[in-house]
Amino acid sequence: MKLYSYYRSSASFRVRIALNLKGLPYEYLPVHLVRGGGEQMAPAYQAINPAGLVPALEDDGQLLSQSLAIIEYLEETHPSPALLPAKPADRAYVRAVALQVACEIHPLNNLRVLKYLKGTLGVSEEDKQAWYRHWVTSGFASLEKRLASDPHTGKLVYGDQPTIADLCLIPQVWNARRFDIALDAYPTIARIDEYAMTLEAFRKAEPAAQPDAE
Repeated sequence: MKLYSYYRSSASFRVRIALNLKGLPYEYLPVHLVRGGGEQMAPAYQAINPAGLVPALEDDGQLLSQSLAIIEYLEETHPSPALLPAKPADRAYVRAVALQVACEIHPLNNLRVLKYLKGTLGVSEEDKQAWYRHWVTSGFASLEKRLASDPHTGKLVYGDQPTIADLCLIPQVWNARRFDIALDAYPTIARIDEYAMTLEAFRKAEPAAQPDAE
């Protein structure tokens, strides 16, 4: 497998965790999203992934994009260890938590949005930071309520074994810390993150451990 990735991309972080959990070796191919206007915009990468996004995973001659679609593909082709529970209702719960991060928090704060706010709309650095903090803190407040009160919650989002919900949550926590967002108001999220980062699959996937880390 070949993974086109950027060390600070939280979507790429998700896929790296999944590959590590399933014990799948892969070639890491860095795509720098900032240098030279963004290598994802270069013709060479556009020919690979016309969407100009990371991650992208090449496997058996197929090019896959979108992190959650890639993770579901890995789950179907390499089902052990499972990243989704056995019961349909529990699978829906795990997916709902994953999507709460992937669809309601992350898209509002990804690199393209932040660049547009500052570069095109002329938003100040202070206001850009305020935008970022608002969507993370409001999203985490809602998520904290769910995780703190739901009986599914264990050491991780669903019991004590990693699921796709953790694969989405942990990179978002890493991003929050990068932007100096305190986690004091989200003790359940902080506890889950602390435990997840004791697991080798998560540690090996974190941005600082990647070959293109700066």
